[in-house]
Amino acid sequence: MTTVKTKLFDQIEQAISKLNTDKINEERKEILQPLANFIQSKTDTLEPIRINFICTHNSRRSHLSQVWAQTLAFYFNIKNVQCYSGGTESTALFPMVAQTLKNTGFRIETISEGKNPIYSIKYVDNEPAVIGFSKKLDDDFNPKSEFAAVMTCSQADGGCPFIAGAEKRIPITFEDPKAFDNTSQQAEKYQERSLQIATELMYVFAQIKS
Repeated sequence: MTTVKTKLFDQIEQAISKLNTDKINEERKEILQPLANFIQSKTDTLEPIRINFICTHNSRRSHLSQVWAQTLAFYFNIKNVQCYSGGTESTALFPMVAQTLKNTGFRIETISEGKNPIYSIKYVDNEPAVIGFSKKLDDDFNPKSEFAAVMTCSQADGGCPFIAGAEKRIPITFEDPKAFDNTSQQAEKYQERSLQIATELMYVFAQIKS
């Protein structure tokens, strides 16, 4: 009996196949390297790899990072990776983030409505969905110790010099697509930021040797 390996949804596979890590400059690669080193060290010792992506409101960049990191860990068959996200305060996952991911092939369902909706974000059939909602970085949904805190915005990076329980604190900041909200460029700029995050995390995960 032949076992067929579960694949990412086709549209996501196609999006990943078009990512070009050669576009990442050397300065940016140096910023990304500590995350690759953290993942590799945990892989070498067969320890769980916990990554909490942190932004101010846990509404845009931290969610895009969480979802792409979990997806690319699966794509590169790197085991024991659990990705989380949090903010210095909680607001709501911005709807354009969910729409951008949906446009790239992620299957998204709204589990709970309200001021802070909860989303199920699937990238493959046979793995748990990423649960997307805005929460503080120390929320009970997130790990309390033995994790890397990846600071995805400069405001959170500057405002949180210490993250309780973090084994490693790694600043990898991205420009906020919020600047283009309610403009004709909104969809384009959210997609651009999503693909930048995907490209840079692909560079990170592609380095990992099992």
